[in-house]
This record gives sequence, structure tokens and C-alpha cells, in this order.
Amino acid sequence: MSAAHENEAFGPSQALDDGTIAARTDAYFNRTREIVTRFGDRQVTYAMFIRRPVISAPRLMTAWLENVARARGIAITHEVMCPEGAWVGAGEPLVYVTGSFAALAPLETLLLQKLGPPCVAAHNAYQMALALPGVRFLAMEARHCAGFEMQEQMAYAASVGSRAAQREGALGFVGGANDATAGFFGDLPGLGTMPHALVGYAGSTLRAAEMFHETYPDSDLVVLVDYFGREITDALEVCRAFPDLAAAGRVAVRLDTHGGRFLEGLDPQSSYAALERNTPGTIRRYRSDTELRHLVGTGVSAAAVWRMREALNEAGFAKVRIIVSSGFSVEKCMVMADAHAPIDVVGTGSFIPDRWSETYATADIVSYDGQPLVKVGREFLLRKARDRAVPSAS
Repeated sequence: MSAAHENEAFGPSQALDDGTIAARTDAYFNRTREIVTRFGDRQVTYAMFIRRPVISAPRLMTAWLENVARARGIAITHEVMCPEGAWVGAGEPLVYVTGSFAALAPLETLLLQKLGPPCVAAHNAYQMALALPGVRFLAMEARHCAGFEMQEQMAYAASVGSRAAQREGALGFVGGANDATAGFFGDLPGLGTMPHALVGYAGSTLRAAEMFHETYPDSDLVVLVDYFGREITDALEVCRAFPDLAAAGRVAVRLDTHGGRFLEGLDPQSSYAALERNTPGTIRRYRSDTELRHLVGTGVSAAAVWRMREALNEAGFAKVRIIVSSGFSVEKCMVMADAHAPIDVVGTGSFIPDRWSETYATADIVSYDGQPLVKVGREFLLRKARDRAVPSAS
């Protein structure tokens, strides 16, 4: 596949025409273009950076830039200073973009939109995967995104952060929740089995499992068990109904207990006891309120995971896997790791940045017609510009 076709397949193709770009960019950039066109264009270089540590995830942005350059027949070069998946320090330039000032000025807003959020989300995904290196992750960001463009950015970010963690030995993200972003995870189709709505429709957890298995007999059986508040009872009922699948490791129970209640049979005292039985000392150290909630609180706590594992093992279903979801952020993953929670798979969209202000990328021009010049306070960008990567033509 040619580079041009690869970029068309990879990057978002929307907003390539002048009218759409002009409508979506900030007005002062459109005015800058008119002024520069009137008084004489110049060759400029932009430095793009983020004010916090991130994982480099520039490819959506650079693919879009290359598509725009090709559609307009203009010469733009970009220099990626930190390879995709590399750790980048706060304020360190990620990409230098060089070209006509008149051509680049209207693109700045859209370029920054496609750089900051993926880099921060990739960093979060990387941290989560490293916190639980023996656990597989499923990207479930779609329902939390403001449209497909954001979903594409977040799925791409999860794949970049995951590959960075995999290079350090983690299992990382193995797929996403729908087909549209499957290409980021090796072209696997969207993963997942049933929502709570299907359990309600079926009238029981077991009947939902039966319906699913009758429809998809070759698929592993992953069953939501919290709908009726009988996580352990319903999980065991399903396992007993499908003993061969359970013995073959083809049954999994998904815990998604909401934060308004404890897992079946648990309360604060029994939650503490579950951790003491399985991971002595974990609960005895100083803990913040948030850490305590993740360990022994309501919802999908470490104690809840341990109690489910105990119940499955006691009933002879040691090969039945446990899948967890519900608010699995970087912090929650770290707490689960500290509690040695027996998790097989995490379904999460919580790698999406919690503080959106952290995702703001910034661009500054650092040279005009090859002469270094930048606003006061950003001289560090000039120092970085002396050691450039090999440029890539757009």
C-alpha cells in the first residue's frame, strides 16, 4: 500500500477542503493568512508541545496534515522528534512542522486538536497496562466520547500506550469494543458479549447466557452477573449450566457492580476479611479515602474480585475467568495491583483524560525564513530545534 493510501486509511479524512478548515479554525488564523498573503508569505517552522509528560502519539495529526498537503498540492514537512510510543517530558517538542506561513496558519487549531488528547490518553493507557502487566485490557471508550473523531483519537491512544507497555512486558490492550477502530488493535473485530439490557430482556442471567450461547455457539461465554444483585449466585448457576465450557476456560464472569451497593454477600467488615484472607497486610497500610474505596468499598472493589475468585474456586470452577469494568482508571489499576486482585481482563474507557485541560497542546513558530525567532519564554524550543529528526515530506 502506498504511503498516500495508508494515510487515507489511517487518519481522519474530514476537513480537507479550504471552506471546512476555515470554518473550524480560529478566526485570527484566517485573518493571519489574509494578511500574510497580502504582505508577502514566509517559510516558517512550528514547534508543537504539551505542558505535561505524555507518550508520543502524533500519527493521527501527521496523517491528516499529509492528506491536507496532498489535497492542496503544497509542500509541508514535519519532523517527529519523539517516536510514536516514546515517553516525552513536559514542554519537550513533539513535532516540528515547516512550510508556507499562509498555508499553515489556518491549520494550527485543527493540528493541536489531533495531538494533545491522544498523547495524554496514550500515557494513561501505558500506566494502566504497566500497573497490571499480567492483565488484558479491552478499550471501551466509545460511549464516553463526543463523537467518532474523539473515539478514533482515544482508541488510537490506547493502542499506542499499550504497545509501549508491551515492550516492557505487559499484556496491554488486546482489542476495542467496536469494529470501527479495530485496525488499531490488529484488525480484530469489536469485542464484547452482552449488555445489561439483554439480561433484563431474558429475565435471568442464566437465560441470557443460554440465548447468547445458542446464537454464538463458537464464542466464549462472558456473562454479566450484577443485574439482579446476585453476582455469586448467578455466576455459579451459569457455570453449572455450562460445565464443559467452564472446565475448558471458555466461561468468564464480568463484574460491573455499581457504586451504590456491595457485591452479593459483602459489607465493609466482610470486605476487609476477604482481603486479609487473600492478600494479608494490604489493608493495614495507610490508605487515602479513594484507595480504601477501591479496596473495600462498594462497586467493583479488590475485595469483590477476591470474593468472586474464592466462590468460583470453592465450587470447582478455577478456570472461569473474571472480567472487571466500572471506573478502572490509572489509580484504580494501581490499587488493584497492590491488592494482587485476580483479574483476567479489564474493560475500560477511563484512560480518557480526566482533566481535559491537561490535553491542551501548544504551537509556536520558532523560525521565519530559517532565522530562529520565538516569543520570550519559549526559547527552550529553539534549543531543541538544533537537534532535529530526519524530516518527513508531506
